[in-house]
Amino acid sequence: MRILVIEHDSSFVAVLKKELDGQKIAFDLAHSGEQIRALAASQSYDAAVLDVDSPNGDGAAALRELRAARPHIPIVAIGAEVRAGHRAQALDLGADEFVGKPFKTAELLGRLRTATQRSARQAGPVLRLENLELSRDDHRVTRAGQKIRLTPKEFALLECLLTNAGQCVTRSEIVRHVWHHSDDPLTNIVDV
Repeated sequence: MRILVIEHDSSFVAVLKKELDGQKIAFDLAHSGEQIRALAASQSYDAAVLDVDSPNGDGAAALRELRAARPHIPIVAIGAEVRAGHRAQALDLGADEFVGKPFKTAELLGRLRTATQRSARQAGPVLRLENLELSRDDHRVTRAGQKIRLTPKEFALLECLLTNAGQCVTRSEIVRHVWHHSDDPLTNIVDV
């Protein structure tokens, strides 16, 4: 899994990085609307975590930017619930989940899993491209009605490619989504 994190608090990012690394979840960090647009346009993400309590007050704008750039990405908003309507505002702007501060990272990760599972169900259990069909429910692949046997990694690779059909998928994106590793410029795992 690969996620986009929009957060300004470096101490929180350090704690989150440790937790995500332990769960083998790779992430990219963005601080501004410009970075959000650039990363959303160039990378494929399974979900996003966005702090609506940014110090410059543009958390709502960042949420709008992300939702506009990636209409279907699951977004978990985090923020203080002390302000009246904070949770409702984040949900109204397009967040799928909201986690109020302070929170345990386990709760954030749980909300993240819930949002991505819900998104996968809404995307449908079957991916199709011409006469190729991949069923996520029973890990079955067919082409023109003929069953194709794939290893789990081959299945994950095909799922990654079909999910991003029509888009260029980079080597590093494949490594992150199929092998759940962070960027390592020296890896040749895709070649192997």
